Amino acid sequence: MSNLSTFVKRIRDIMRNDAGINGDAQRIEQIAWMLFLKVYDSKEQNWLLDDDYESIIPEGCRWSNWATDDKSGNAMTGETLLNFVNNTLFPTLKNLAVNADTPIKKSIVKTTFEDANQYMKDGVLLRQVINVIDELDLQDYGESHAFGDIYESILKELQSASSAGEFYTPRAVTDFMALMIHPQIGECVADFACGTGGFLTSWLKELDKQVKTADDTEELNNSIYGIEKKQFPYMLCITNMLLHDIDLPRVYHDNSLLKDVLDYTEDDQFDVVLMNPPYGGSEKNEVKNHFPADLASSETADLFMSVIMYRLKKSGRAAVILPDGFLFGTDNAKVAIKKKLMSEFNLHTIIRMPHSVFSPYTSITTNILFFNAGEPTKETWFYRLDMPDGYKHFSKTKPMKLEHFQPAIDWWSKREEITIDGFDKAKKYSVEDFDGRNYNIDLCGFPHEEEEILPPDELIRQYQEKRASLNADIDRILAEITSILGIDKLEE
Repeated sequence: MSNLSTFVKRIRDIMRNDAGINGDAQRIEQIAWMLFLKVYDSKEQNWLLDDDYESIIPEGCRWSNWATDDKSGNAMTGETLLNFVNNTLFPTLKNLAVNADTPIKKSIVKTTFEDANQYMKDGVLLRQVINVIDELDLQDYGESHAFGDIYESILKELQSASSAGEFYTPRAVTDFMALMIHPQIGECVADFACGTGGFLTSWLKELDKQVKTADDTEELNNSIYGIEKKQFPYMLCITNMLLHDIDLPRVYHDNSLLKDVLDYTEDDQFDVVLMNPPYGGSEKNEVKNHFPADLASSETADLFMSVIMYRLKKSGRAAVILPDGFLFGTDNAKVAIKKKLMSEFNLHTIIRMPHSVFSPYTSITTNILFFNAGEPTKETWFYRLDMPDGYKHFSKTKPMKLEHFQPAIDWWSKREEITIDGFDKAKKYSVEDFDGRNYNIDLCGFPHEEEEILPPDELIRQYQEKRASLNADIDRILAEITSILGIDKLEE
C-alpha cells in the first residue's frame, strides 16, 4: 500500500456514504471482520506451504479467492457481492465444523465469526472498502510491521466509540506494567478479560527483547493466554495476535467468572497475570455462586481479583489495574478480598495513576497493584504519579505516554518516601497499618484541588461505594462497642 497513514481515513470516507453504517462502533466492527480474513489469509499463504496443512475455510470463501480484485473485471461487486457475503460467506464461517480436537489456528475462524455482523448495504461501497484492505501486503515484513501501528490506531478509536471504549487500555499503561513485571523466556502471561489484547501485545514486545534462538521464539509463541467475554473485542484480539506472529493464539471467547474458583488446579495457573478487570458493572447473581461466600462481591473487579488469586502460580506475580473503590472499600467482600491478598501474596507496590488516564471513557481514578505469590505482605509502598507538567488532563489528542511514567520508573529502585506540600507522594505502610484502618488503603491520594468532576453516573456509583464503605465502618464500630459493653444486641 502506497500510504498506510491514510488507511483508516480512506475506509472511513467510503463508509460514511453507506446507509447501513450507523456510528463509529459499527464502522470499526465492519472493518474488523474484513481485516481478520485478510490477515488470516496472509497467514494461510505460509501455513499452506506445509503439505499437512488443510484450510478450514472452503476454497470459495478464502479471502484471496473472492475478495482480491485482479483487475480483470470479474471481481464481485454490487448486489452480487452483497448476496455472497450475506448469504454464503457469513453462514459458512459461522457454521464451520469445529470440535475439541480442532487446532486453535483453525477453530478461531468460527469463534471469530459466531457473533460477527455485516452492516453495509451498498455492494459497490463494500467492494471499495475491500479493495483498500486488500492493498495491504502482509507478506512484506516492513509493510506488515507498519500495519501493526495502523491497527493500533484502529484499536485506539475504540476509546471514543461509545461503550466500546472499555476494550482499550492506553498503550502507555500496558507497556509500563509489562516493563515493570520483567517477563522471562519460558513464562506464560494471562489476561482473563483481555479485550483487544493490549496487555498480551505489550508482554510480547517486552519479551521479544530477550529472543535470541529458535527455541526462544517458540517459547514466545506459547507465552500468552487470554479470555474475552465479548465477541467484538475477541475478534480484534485474535487479529492482533496473528499480526504479532502468534500462529496459535490461545485466546478464548468465554466468561472467566463462570467457573468455580475452588476447582482450579495447578494446571490452570500462570506465571504472570497482567490485566485491567472490568469495573463498575455487575454480573448475574448466580455468578457469585462460583466464589466462596466471603469473596462473593457484586462488583466485577472484585470477582476478577479472586480469579487472579486462584489462578496465579505459587511463584507467580501480577500487575492489575483497579479503581479507587477497591482501595477505600470496607464492605465485607472487599475487606475479605484484601485480607486474602495480603495474607497469601506480597502486595509490594501500588501506583496511583492521575485522573483522565482512561478519558474519554471514564474519569474515575485508577491504580496499579503489583503483587507476588508465595509470601504474605509485610509492607506496601504507595507512589502517586502526578499529572505531567503542561497537562491539565489527558485526552485523545494529548494521550498518556510511556515517558509520563518515568518518575515512577526512576523511583521504583530507590523506594524513598516523598512528601510535597504536606501531602504524601510516596510512602511505605505496614500490614498492621492496614488492619488498623479496616483495610481502607486509600493512601497517598491526590490533593483535592487536582480532583476532577465526574459524570453523573460515575459520581453516583462512587458515592454508592463510599456509602457502602461508611455503613460497613459504622456496623463494625457498633459491634465493637456492644461487645465491650457486653450487649448482645442494641435495642431498636
